[in-house]
Amino acid sequence: MKYLCLVYLDQEHWSACPDPTCGAYAQTLIDSGHMVAAEPLHPVHTATSVRVRDGELTVTDGPFAETKEMLAGFYLLDAKDLDEAIRLAAGIPPAKYGTIEVRPVRQLAM
Repeated sequence: MKYLCLVYLDQEHWSACPDPTCGAYAQTLIDSGHMVAAEPLHPVHTATSVRVRDGELTVTDGPFAETKEMLAGFYLLDAKDLDEAIRLAAGIPPAKYGTIEVRPVRQLAM
């Protein structure tokens, strides 16, 4: 089953975890066959929010919501169950500075 691990960090800790540290853990996930994809994101001030209401498009600079912790990146993992996904998420280096939200991915009904 696939699990999306969303990495949230506050502004103070945005760069606390160097790329090589995250890259090394990503490589262990690749080597173990758990990695599907992973990418860091640019800071939240680079975000653009898109909304369509009653057929009208609205585009605004910045994130949808003002929060203390901001989405900093993600890891998409293949794990046998939630317990394994949580164990893998606990190893994601930014977990020491922020929050890792683990969510199961559901199949899109087509």
